[in-house]
Amino acid sequence: MTGFGQENAVGGDHVRLLSLVDVFEPLSWEEIEKINWQNLNTKVGAGEVFYTPMDLSETLFVLQSGRVRIYRALPEGRELTLAVFESGTVFGEMALTGQRLRASYAQAMEESEISAMCRADVERLVLDKPAVGLQLVHLLSERLASYEARMEGLGLKEVPARLAGLILELVETQGIRTSDGYKIPTRYTHQHLGTMIG
Repeated sequence: MTGFGQENAVGGDHVRLLSLVDVFEPLSWEEIEKINWQNLNTKVGAGEVFYTPMDLSETLFVLQSGRVRIYRALPEGRELTLAVFESGTVFGEMALTGQRLRASYAQAMEESEISAMCRADVERLVLDKPAVGLQLVHLLSERLASYEARMEGLGLKEVPARLAGLILELVETQGIRTSDGYKIPTRYTHQHLGTMIG
């Protein structure tokens, strides 16, 4: 993994950030402190690619702050964004099934702080704390449904319909209600939106 250091100990502020991550909600602060981290609190700069298809690790990434996109490079030089993750969640969960991000890249869209766990440590955590496993199962099923809907859209919908569907999805997942209606707090460029709709 590009730019990732060695195993570290968890400090108080980092435990607080980790406690906000969706899959760790069932854990106490003490239990989070005991997790064996492959890499902890690695800072990744905006635009930095920190995972490539050449990385062979089976890793669960924990996005503590920032925003990350997972994308594939297409043969004609274009990119297809598979997912965009906001702080407080995990990604790379396919490592738990023996899969890697495969032909995918992970890129920070803004300065981000990321921790990582190897597959064996995640499996031990799930065996020890089944509630974490249930959280991961729910997360996987939600993401698979989202990916399925996006792939269906790529095959069956014209570009304007795909863009409208993406905007609705972003409002549902990230939208904030204001006096003027809903707003998406994250700025997406035309290029970002283009890579997300294919």
